[in-house]
Amino acid sequence: MRRPRHLALLSVSVSGALVLSAAPPAAAAAPTPTTPTGIVVSDGMTQPVFSLADAIEERVFVQTPVDTDHDGRPDRVAIDISRPRETATQGFKVPVIFEHSPYRKGTWGDVPYPSVLVDDLPQNGLTDRDGRRALDAGAQRAQAKANLPGSLDDYYVPRGYAVVLGQSVGTGDSDGCPTSGDQAETLGTKAVIDWLNGRAKGYDANGAPVTAGWTTGAVGMTGVSYNGTLPNQVATTGVKGLKTIVPVSAISSWYDYYRANGLVVAPGTFQGEDLDILAQYTAGQARAEGQCADELAGITAKQDRVTGDYSTFWRDRDYLDARDVKASVFVVHGLNDWNVKTEHFAGWWDQLAKRDVPRKIWLHQGGHGGPGSSASVTLPSGQTWTYKQTENRWFDFWLWNVRNGIMDEPTAVLQREDRAYTTYANWPDPAAREVGLRFAATDTTAPGALTTGKPPKATVEQSFVDEGRTIHPDTLVSNPDTASPNRLAYRSPELTQSVRISGRPEMRLRMAIDNKPDANLTAYLVDYGPAGSTAAPTVVTRGWMDPQNRKSAARTEPVKQGKLYDYRWTMEPKDYVFPAGHRIGVVVFSSDQEYTLLPLGGTELRVAPNDSELRLPVVGGRSVLGF
Repeated sequence: MRRPRHLALLSVSVSGALVLSAAPPAAAAAPTPTTPTGIVVSDGMTQPVFSLADAIEERVFVQTPVDTDHDGRPDRVAIDISRPRETATQGFKVPVIFEHSPYRKGTWGDVPYPSVLVDDLPQNGLTDRDGRRALDAGAQRAQAKANLPGSLDDYYVPRGYAVVLGQSVGTGDSDGCPTSGDQAETLGTKAVIDWLNGRAKGYDANGAPVTAGWTTGAVGMTGVSYNGTLPNQVATTGVKGLKTIVPVSAISSWYDYYRANGLVVAPGTFQGEDLDILAQYTAGQARAEGQCADELAGITAKQDRVTGDYSTFWRDRDYLDARDVKASVFVVHGLNDWNVKTEHFAGWWDQLAKRDVPRKIWLHQGGHGGPGSSASVTLPSGQTWTYKQTENRWFDFWLWNVRNGIMDEPTAVLQREDRAYTTYANWPDPAAREVGLRFAATDTTAPGALTTGKPPKATVEQSFVDEGRTIHPDTLVSNPDTASPNRLAYRSPELTQSVRISGRPEMRLRMAIDNKPDANLTAYLVDYGPAGSTAAPTVVTRGWMDPQNRKSAARTEPVKQGKLYDYRWTMEPKDYVFPAGHRIGVVVFSSDQEYTLLPLGGTELRVAPNDSELRLPVVGGRSVLGF
């Protein structure tokens, strides 16, 4: 087995720059170079000194250990390589930045979606009545546009990196069938790193063997959305040679992408999508309806849109275990990403911290995608770096061994509501303390209050009727001081100072379903202006639950009609500042037009406010609230 060669920093006086040159393994002393040849480093970053126009471009088909189309032959995945010429690097080896993707080519643009309009929730034993609708690929599959091929080449090849753009198993020019997030997909991606390190076979288009003798074997993976999820998946294998990953808006558990606490919940803007739809999209129509039809039918059957339970199928697509992670991780995510929701970065971050994996996090105020290359932060040292420079320095540190101090800088970079970036020692803020805001109501219909004190002695119950199929959430969260028959609202007093939350809000609700075996259960955390304000409210975060999964996401248990149960679930993690003078609000309703299945209206739900509360991770604790 060929071992990657180590790299050493060699200081050379060239206009204040450093030059990196290949060195023997660490056991041997690094020779003093006679000619300052190699990678040019200035301000702790590699510089663009190699010609992209002169780069070597080649395609390789890497043999994987999986056979997803069951044809008796190992699947091969197609990769395209762009790297500096050996004459330009004078023979020294280069590290690799690797982006694998199921979206390179041949996707099925109008794959049919199931309707979310149902007579009743499927777990109540009834079936869909409204057929299927078509997907508008241009509007609905924005992920396919994430990290367009070529952008990594343009930036990193001139800086002395090889860039590898791969095509996932079962997609594009690769063999096999898409399996959407399981170990076969993971191993199909890992095989590329094995090939780069001499542990797997590769072939050119004519079938001739190809090796990667031009690389050090040090690999960094990156990508946005699905392309960023694959690095998470591969990192959990502990594969040798993977030194770092930069997952952007990436999934950490596929269950959490398509489910929430036992409830079938869609990724934002993709109502009706499920794992089988994604697999069909990435396969392309010919493959989905042909050689992979049986494989995809198996996904449809096993994903279980009836109970929504966490199962072995979803466990095989759960990567929230960092015990084998050897690569460092630079997590990047939008705090307003409702496609790959924030629990994906937060749950992954928790596990990385638990295993003490070297890590950094950059959170921005945008939605699905990165912060933009020009987004910039000023560090406590006074230095200012853009996001792209930070990514560059991260790869340089982990792949070229450039000692640029990036690991000595604050762990967390976070964009505040005014769009300015700031730094924190960690995330969530270590100063956050869980504070309970109890529901308080003295009237059966009027909006209630949130209080840190004792609830009123008068005991009332409040009811609402599900009409989420016809009423949009924007309407349900508006007018918080007016009673509504279709939701319940609870508001805090006006804040005397700004209040920051950092972490996971939690709902604790005592509730009954009066006329059905089950219901959707939705809660929104809302930023309201002062009483009487006409300003539009801001939805801070959301959370959903299936009452039949009140004890476990993996187990459905019947609910007795009319019986009060205690429900507890976390909303999507958030870092948010409620301005002074505003009010903290929580809105409870049933079906959510943006995310859940939409049954016919009429389900009756009843809440016991005095036995319910919202728990918030408040930076500074209860005293900051002032009420």
